[in-house]
Amino acid sequence: MALLEVRDLSLYYRTSKGPVKAVDGVDWDLGEGETLALVGESGCGKTSTASAILRILPRNVHKLVGRVALEGRNILEYSNEEFRREVRWRRIAMVFQGAMNALNPVMRVGYQVGEPLRVHLGASREEALTRAREALRSVRLPDYVIDRYPHELSGGMKQRVVIAMALIMKPRIVILDEPTSALDVMTQANIINLLKRLKREERLSYLFITHDLALASELADHIAIMYAGKVAEVGSSEQIYGDPKHPYTQLLLKSVPLLRATRTPESIPGAPPDLINPPKGCRFRPRCPFAFEKCTQEPPSQWGDRRAACWLLEGEGTPAPVREPIAAGGAEA
Repeated sequence: MALLEVRDLSLYYRTSKGPVKAVDGVDWDLGEGETLALVGESGCGKTSTASAILRILPRNVHKLVGRVALEGRNILEYSNEEFRREVRWRRIAMVFQGAMNALNPVMRVGYQVGEPLRVHLGASREEALTRAREALRSVRLPDYVIDRYPHELSGGMKQRVVIAMALIMKPRIVILDEPTSALDVMTQANIINLLKRLKREERLSYLFITHDLALASELADHIAIMYAGKVAEVGSSEQIYGDPKHPYTQLLLKSVPLLRATRTPESIPGAPPDLINPPKGCRFRPRCPFAFEKCTQEPPSQWGDRRAACWLLEGEGTPAPVREPIAAGGAEA
């Protein structure tokens, strides 16, 4: 059994023009001690998927349905208080995109890192600061950082602080939302090496959200390619990079520059669809060079052990069963 199982997860946002289908029937698994990368263009639903799992939701949620099973229990069925008490930060934590935006500019770093201990465990101020100092040391930051304000730290140091905040309660799963997007290349490499070390030493499982396929290759054991709110293909890193099945995955890989090849990167024609009124059938069809009649009529099944959702692969193994969405009690707004 996977540590985290996501089944038929859908999250729609309410707007004046109609519901935005940000996440629409997503399936994937995350194993213990593994990293799953969610990869795709901006707006494809990666961060919304993470928000649905951690239930950090805006007020305009139109619908949240599906199953998110943590060690076999559907955590979407928990009440808000039960979820806050048992799951958020204790068992699943998150490193948010943009470290400066995740930190309070008028609070010293030590208080911010130790705050989850005071909120969730009722720890004293002194105990929280002691644990915060240990957490900062685990991410290779010197002791003086505990008394600094965020603006006094470099970008890489702020990112390490946010990672320490996520690890302070010793969760089993950490969601990483573009954790290196605002950093230079050398600092990116240092943060990725830090994440690898923490994963190995703490036996962490990562959900790594990124648009950077090259970066995903450094950290991910498995990759889920997302497009327009749906999962286009799921496979191991070796499968996705070595033998991509879905046309979108193939085009994504062709768009990445290579250091040791003369191939010219290719762009993907067109633009992602409007998720208020997505195309009928396959959502990638308007941009796909291999689209045919059936692609316009119905959404494709996920074929083969790769679970690539494309009619070109019809007959490659048994398609994944089509499941009706499972309503999460009290989650629809």
